[in-house]
Amino acid sequence: MTLKSVAVVGASLAGLRAVEALRRSGFDGRIDWIGAEPHAPYDRPPLSKQVLRGEWGPERIGLARGEISALHAELRFGVRAERLDTQARRVHLAGGESIGFDGLVIATGASPRRLPGQPDLEGVFVLRSVDDALALRDALARGPRVVVVGGGFIGAEVAASCRQRGLDVAMVEALGQPLEQALGPTLGALFADLHREHGVDVRTGVAVAAIEGERRVERVRLADGSVLPADVVVVGIGVRPETQWLEGSGLELRDGVVCDGTCAAAPGVVAAGDVARFWHARYGESMRVEHWTNAVEQAEAAVATLLHGPAAAKSYEPVPYVWSDQYDAKLAVAGRPRGSDELRVVDGSLEARRFVAVFGRDGRLTGAVGMNRMRKLMDWRQKLREDLSLDEALASLTS
Repeated sequence: MTLKSVAVVGASLAGLRAVEALRRSGFDGRIDWIGAEPHAPYDRPPLSKQVLRGEWGPERIGLARGEISALHAELRFGVRAERLDTQARRVHLAGGESIGFDGLVIATGASPRRLPGQPDLEGVFVLRSVDDALALRDALARGPRVVVVGGGFIGAEVAASCRQRGLDVAMVEALGQPLEQALGPTLGALFADLHREHGVDVRTGVAVAAIEGERRVERVRLADGSVLPADVVVVGIGVRPETQWLEGSGLELRDGVVCDGTCAAAPGVVAAGDVARFWHARYGESMRVEHWTNAVEQAEAAVATLLHGPAAAKSYEPVPYVWSDQYDAKLAVAGRPRGSDELRVVDGSLEARRFVAVFGRDGRLTGAVGMNRMRKLMDWRQKLREDLSLDEALASLTS
């Protein structure tokens, strides 16, 4: 079927790149672009760093490569999609409007997880949107004592930014080390030490029992009985995909919109970015990837599937890539490592905090991590594309 109209739901990075890919591929039909946030698409990585530290204003993080008007899309930003009817091929919006489509791109992203029983107190924040970042930045300007709950990428970056602002910061991680789930205990311990050296009170292996206060947050009580005084609490414990509006649509939902290996969720329906759970043939697993590079690459792949149909669609098999800046440390991770994988340092040293280390599992190269060695890390990302065994990858160092 020739597409005459496409609805793109999500004013996200993936949504923007999908609209751009549609026009770049020669699609000249109607595009209805719907986004729950009132803002045009913007870059999220700076929110926990440059924006939070007060170095950048929101005007610095716009994502459009040119004027959005040049994409000739019907914009509905600040309007939430509430229901999808795949049979009638219509998206129903808050306020009663519905939009018909021939093709649909789902790029609604994800929203922050909250702690069980998390109270609605002033001073308790999550960080996902530009509005979240600006509200948190205003609170930090008052010099508060900060407790960051969660030692993943967002939690670690927020803790670093708060310390760089000169604030009193504690970071609480329920696992044994920060970033342990992604990098394993050895590298997690390295980042725990990095934060401690910069003055963060790092508490690991302990959960939050309660966030307490009268009207405003006053303290965080931990499961070991200790208490951390707090004027600001930032909860950074991951995200869940925005799929509530798709319940009852007939699409399969399982921690995301379930897609095949070409990003197709149903005939004429594709998904991209944080919301998409797709089959990765190279890794032999269904996965959801919450990284900037995946949003860009998957949007292109999803649009190609939508425009050319399943017969011509190509399998989407990316090598995931994510980066993080904390203090003067630049970290990047490529591939699909697990914290339990075998770890080998192949360049530099952990002690110097300038290295590349690779991960292996069952004899296969599964990932690589670089700290202050970005160029070397990109070489290993290419090796991951070649699907080498761990021994083959290590042997290539001397070839």
